[in-house]
Amino acid sequence: MSEIIYGIHAIEALLNRAPERFIEVCLLKGREDQRLQSLIEQIEQLGLVVKVTNRQYLDEQTDGGVHQGIMAKIKPGKTYQENDLADLLDAHSAPFVLILDGVTDPHNLGACLRTADAAGVDLVIIPKDRSAPLNATAKKVACGAAESLPVIRVTNLARTMRLLQERNIWIVGTAGEAERTLYESCFQGALALVMGAEGEGMRRLTREHCDALVKIPMNGTVSSLNVSVATGICLFEIVRQKSL
Repeated sequence: MSEIIYGIHAIEALLNRAPERFIEVCLLKGREDQRLQSLIEQIEQLGLVVKVTNRQYLDEQTDGGVHQGIMAKIKPGKTYQENDLADLLDAHSAPFVLILDGVTDPHNLGACLRTADAAGVDLVIIPKDRSAPLNATAKKVACGAAESLPVIRVTNLARTMRLLQERNIWIVGTAGEAERTLYESCFQGALALVMGAEGEGMRRLTREHCDALVKIPMNGTVSSLNVSVATGICLFEIVRQKSL
Protein backbone atom coordinates (compact mmCIF):
# COMPACT_ATOMS: atom_id res chain seq x y z
CA MET A 1 0.00 0.00 0.00
CA SER A 2 1.42 3.37 -1.00
CA GLU A 3 0.37 6.99 -1.51
CA ILE A 4 1.33 9.61 -4.06
CA ILE A 5 2.59 13.08 -3.23
CA TYR A 6 3.88 15.63 -5.70
CA GLY A 7 5.29 19.13 -5.93
CA ILE A 8 8.57 20.50 -4.62
CA HIS A 9 7.22 21.90 -1.33
CA ALA A 10 5.31 18.75 -0.36
CA ILE A 11 8.20 16.40 -1.13
CA GLU A 12 10.80 18.63 0.52
CA ALA A 13 8.71 18.95 3.70
CA LEU A 14 8.18 15.20 4.03
CA LEU A 15 11.80 14.49 3.16
CA ASN A 16 12.90 16.66 6.07
CA ARG A 17 10.34 15.20 8.45
CA ALA A 18 10.10 11.51 7.58
CA PRO A 19 12.53 10.31 4.87
CA GLU A 20 11.89 6.70 5.88
CA ARG A 21 8.43 6.90 4.28
CA PHE A 22 9.79 7.33 0.74
CA ILE A 23 9.63 4.35 -1.62
CA GLU A 24 10.51 5.94 -4.96
CA VAL A 25 10.90 9.43 -6.44
CA CYS A 26 9.97 10.13 -10.07
CA LEU A 27 11.63 13.03 -11.87
CA LEU A 28 10.64 14.58 -15.20
CA LYS A 29 13.26 13.94 -17.85
CA GLY A 30 15.13 17.12 -18.79
CA ARG A 31 14.09 19.03 -15.67
CA GLU A 32 17.31 20.66 -14.51
CA ASP A 33 16.50 23.84 -12.59
CA GLN A 34 18.68 24.50 -9.56
CA ARG A 35 16.02 24.15 -6.90
CA LEU A 36 14.91 20.76 -8.13
CA GLN A 37 18.50 19.55 -8.52
CA SER A 38 19.24 20.52 -4.94
CA LEU A 39 16.27 18.44 -3.81
CA ILE A 40 17.38 15.46 -5.93
CA GLU A 41 20.87 15.63 -4.40
CA GLN A 42 19.30 15.47 -0.94
CA ILE A 43 17.20 12.48 -2.01
CA GLU A 44 20.18 10.62 -3.47
CA GLN A 45 22.27 11.24 -0.35
CA LEU A 46 19.64 9.34 1.59
CA GLY A 47 20.01 6.39 -0.77
CA LEU A 48 16.53 6.74 -2.24
CA VAL A 49 15.69 5.62 -5.78
CA VAL A 50 15.17 8.38 -8.37
CA LYS A 51 13.35 7.27 -11.51
CA VAL A 52 13.55 9.55 -14.57
CA THR A 53 10.28 9.50 -16.50
CA ASN A 54 8.20 11.45 -19.03
CA ARG A 55 5.50 14.06 -18.53
CA GLN A 56 2.67 11.75 -19.56
CA TYR A 57 3.48 9.31 -16.75
CA LEU A 58 3.64 12.09 -14.15
CA ASP A 59 0.40 13.64 -15.42
CA GLU A 60 -1.37 10.28 -15.20
CA GLN A 61 -0.05 9.47 -11.73
CA THR A 62 -1.02 12.88 -10.36
CA ASP A 63 -4.39 13.12 -12.16
CA GLY A 64 -3.20 16.16 -14.06
CA GLY A 65 -2.03 18.03 -10.95
CA VAL A 66 0.68 20.68 -11.01
CA HIS A 67 3.48 18.29 -10.10
CA GLN A 68 6.40 20.65 -10.94
CA GLY A 69 8.25 17.74 -12.52
CA ILE A 70 8.55 15.62 -9.39
CA MET A 71 6.42 12.98 -7.69
CA ALA A 72 7.02 10.38 -5.01
CA LYS A 73 5.50 7.10 -3.93
CA ILE A 74 5.46 6.96 -0.14
CA LYS A 75 4.35 4.70 2.68
CA PRO A 76 1.07 5.87 4.28
CA GLY A 77 1.56 8.14 7.26
CA LYS A 78 -0.18 8.06 10.62
CA THR A 79 -3.92 8.56 10.39
CA TYR A 80 -6.13 9.67 13.24
CA GLN A 81 -9.51 8.18 14.09
CA GLU A 82 -12.42 9.70 15.92
CA ASN A 83 -11.54 7.83 19.10
CA ASP A 84 -8.14 9.59 19.11
CA LEU A 85 -9.79 12.95 19.73
CA ALA A 86 -9.76 12.83 23.53
CA ASP A 87 -6.05 11.97 23.69
CA LEU A 88 -5.15 14.72 21.23
CA LEU A 89 -7.08 17.27 23.27
CA ASP A 90 -5.53 16.04 26.53
CA ALA A 91 -2.07 16.65 25.09
CA HIS A 92 -2.63 20.44 25.27
CA SER A 93 -3.48 22.60 28.28
CA ALA A 94 -5.46 25.03 26.11
CA PRO A 95 -6.28 23.31 22.80
CA PHE A 96 -6.46 25.44 19.65
CA VAL A 97 -8.80 23.67 17.22
CA LEU A 98 -9.93 24.42 13.68
CA ILE A 99 -13.24 22.95 12.47
CA LEU A 100 -13.96 23.00 8.72
CA ASP A 101 -17.63 22.45 7.92
CA GLY A 102 -18.40 21.75 4.26
CA VAL A 103 -15.04 22.58 2.65
CA THR A 104 -15.30 20.37 -0.43
CA ASP A 105 -12.43 21.63 -2.60
CA PRO A 106 -9.10 19.83 -1.94
CA HIS A 107 -7.21 23.03 -2.86
CA ASN A 108 -9.08 24.94 -0.15
CA LEU A 109 -8.60 22.13 2.35
CA GLY A 110 -4.86 22.09 1.69
CA ALA A 111 -4.61 25.87 1.97
CA CYS A 112 -6.52 25.83 5.28
CA LEU A 113 -4.20 23.14 6.66
CA ARG A 114 -1.13 25.12 5.63
CA THR A 115 -2.45 28.23 7.37
CA ALA A 116 -3.54 26.25 10.43
CA ASP A 117 -0.08 24.77 10.81
CA ALA A 118 1.51 28.22 10.52
CA ALA A 119 -0.85 29.59 13.17
CA GLY A 120 -0.04 26.82 15.64
CA VAL A 121 -3.39 25.01 15.52
CA ASP A 122 -3.22 21.73 17.46
CA LEU A 123 -5.93 19.80 15.64
CA VAL A 124 -8.24 20.06 12.62
CA ILE A 125 -11.70 18.48 12.66
CA ILE A 126 -13.78 17.87 9.54
CA PRO A 127 -17.04 15.94 9.05
CA LYS A 128 -16.95 12.72 7.06
CA ASP A 129 -19.73 13.94 4.77
CA ARG A 130 -19.52 17.01 2.54
CA SER A 131 -15.76 17.40 2.98
CA ALA A 132 -12.84 17.29 0.57
CA PRO A 133 -10.59 14.23 0.63
CA LEU A 134 -7.10 14.62 2.02
CA ASN A 135 -5.65 13.55 -1.31
CA ALA A 136 -2.42 14.33 -3.17
CA THR A 137 -3.80 17.66 -4.36
CA ALA A 138 -4.66 18.78 -0.83
CA LYS A 139 -1.27 17.60 0.44
CA LYS A 140 0.59 19.50 -2.28
CA VAL A 141 -1.21 22.74 -1.43
CA ALA A 142 -0.68 22.10 2.30
CA CYS A 143 3.11 22.09 1.72
CA GLY A 144 3.80 19.50 4.40
CA ALA A 145 1.16 20.60 6.92
CA ALA A 146 -0.99 17.56 6.10
CA GLU A 147 1.81 15.36 7.43
CA SER A 148 2.40 17.26 10.67
CA LEU A 149 -1.07 18.44 11.70
CA PRO A 150 -3.56 15.90 13.11
CA VAL A 151 -6.74 15.81 10.99
CA ILE A 152 -9.75 13.90 12.29
CA ARG A 153 -12.88 13.09 10.30
CA VAL A 154 -15.93 12.74 12.53
CA THR A 155 -19.26 11.10 11.83
CA ASN A 156 -21.38 13.57 13.81
CA LEU A 157 -19.95 17.09 13.95
CA ALA A 158 -22.60 18.42 16.36
CA ARG A 159 -21.84 15.63 18.83
CA THR A 160 -18.11 16.35 18.53
CA MET A 161 -18.73 20.03 19.23
CA ARG A 162 -20.64 19.11 22.38
CA LEU A 163 -17.67 17.00 23.47
CA LEU A 164 -15.39 20.03 23.02
CA GLN A 165 -17.74 22.17 25.10
CA GLU A 166 -17.78 19.56 27.86
CA ARG A 167 -14.00 20.05 27.98
CA ASN A 168 -14.47 23.83 28.38
CA ILE A 169 -13.36 24.63 24.83
CA TRP A 170 -15.10 27.79 23.63
CA ILE A 171 -16.47 27.40 20.09
CA VAL A 172 -16.56 30.42 17.81
CA GLY A 173 -18.27 30.19 14.44
CA THR A 174 -17.96 32.58 11.51
CA ALA A 175 -21.13 33.93 9.89
CA GLY A 176 -21.85 36.99 7.78
CA GLU A 177 -24.95 37.84 9.84
CA ALA A 178 -23.10 37.84 13.19
CA GLU A 179 -23.53 41.00 15.26
CA ARG A 180 -19.91 41.21 16.42
CA THR A 181 -16.89 41.44 14.17
CA LEU A 182 -13.75 39.38 14.55
CA TYR A 183 -11.93 42.44 15.92
CA GLU A 184 -14.58 43.18 18.56
CA SER A 185 -14.31 39.71 20.06
CA CYS A 186 -12.02 38.27 22.72
CA PHE A 187 -10.08 35.08 21.99
CA GLN A 188 -8.25 33.54 24.93
CA GLY A 189 -7.80 30.10 26.42
CA ALA A 190 -9.01 26.84 24.89
CA LEU A 191 -10.72 27.66 21.62
CA ALA A 192 -12.23 26.08 18.51
CA LEU A 193 -12.80 28.15 15.37
CA VAL A 194 -15.47 26.96 12.93
CA MET A 195 -15.20 27.93 9.27
CA GLY A 196 -18.08 27.14 6.93
CA ALA A 197 -18.23 26.42 3.24
CA GLU A 198 -17.66 29.24 0.80
CA GLY A 199 -21.00 30.79 -0.11
CA GLU A 200 -23.21 28.54 2.04
CA GLY A 201 -21.36 28.99 5.31
CA MET A 202 -21.87 26.66 8.24
CA ARG A 203 -24.74 24.21 8.32
CA ARG A 204 -27.66 25.14 10.58
CA LEU A 205 -26.92 22.48 13.20
CA THR A 206 -23.25 23.46 13.30
CA ARG A 207 -24.20 27.10 13.79
CA GLU A 208 -26.56 26.21 16.65
CA HIS A 209 -23.75 24.45 18.50
CA CYS A 210 -21.42 27.46 18.49
CA ASP A 211 -20.97 29.47 21.67
CA ALA A 212 -20.52 32.69 19.71
CA LEU A 213 -20.60 33.97 16.15
CA VAL A 214 -18.27 36.53 14.59
CA LYS A 215 -17.87 38.06 11.15
CA ILE A 216 -15.06 39.55 9.12
CA PRO A 217 -15.96 43.18 8.30
CA MET A 218 -16.39 43.57 4.55
CA ASN A 219 -15.97 47.10 3.21
CA GLY A 220 -15.82 46.50 -0.54
CA THR A 221 -18.26 45.23 -3.13
CA VAL A 222 -17.59 41.49 -2.70
CA SER A 223 -19.85 39.66 -0.28
CA SER A 224 -17.50 36.87 0.80
CA LEU A 225 -13.91 35.67 0.83
CA ASN A 226 -12.36 32.40 -0.24
CA VAL A 227 -12.58 30.08 2.78
CA SER A 228 -8.80 29.65 3.03
CA VAL A 229 -8.28 33.43 3.01
CA ALA A 230 -10.99 33.91 5.64
CA THR A 231 -9.47 31.12 7.73
CA GLY A 232 -6.08 32.83 7.65
CA ILE A 233 -7.55 36.17 8.74
CA CYS A 234 -9.42 34.62 11.65
CA LEU A 235 -6.64 32.32 12.85
CA PHE A 236 -4.02 35.03 12.94
CA GLU A 237 -6.29 37.46 14.76
CA ILE A 238 -6.66 34.75 17.39
CA VAL A 239 -2.87 34.28 17.42
CA ARG A 240 -2.41 38.04 17.82
CA GLN A 241 -4.77 38.19 20.78
CA LYS A 242 -3.29 35.12 22.45
CA SER A 243 0.18 36.71 22.28
CA LEU A 244 -0.87 39.88 24.11
